[in-house]
Amino acid sequence: QVQLVESGGGLVQAGGSLRLSCAASGRTFRSYTMGWFRQAPGKEREFVAAITGNGSSTNYANSVKGRFTISRDNAKNTVYLQMNSLKPEDTAVYYCVASWLVAAGPTPYDHWGQGTQVTVSS
Repeated sequence: QVQLVESGGGLVQAGGSLRLSCAASGRTFRSYTMGWFRQAPGKEREFVAAITGNGSSTNYANSVKGRFTISRDNAKNTVYLQMNSLKPEDTAVYYCVASWLVAAGPTPYDHWGQGTQVTVSS
């Protein structure tokens, strides 16, 4: 069982940056594809980004491509989401996700964190 704990959310002005972190439990972290989803008020949850276990492959939603970067540090069991050039429409609860040995993409994930709020003011 993998437990995921997100941190780094907050309030930022449009054009600003935030870095989200997700700490995972367990000794097999490098075997998990990790990702981020988000859910804005009144909207469905949507895929943001994902990265394979060795970091060799990443995938991004079109809406964040070129602005967000996903990365991971397997020595620290942590995945990151660097968010630059933030827009008010990026406002959402961001969830860290994990699944065993799957491709990096908007596929169903087995493990979810509790989420961290990101609010971008105009």
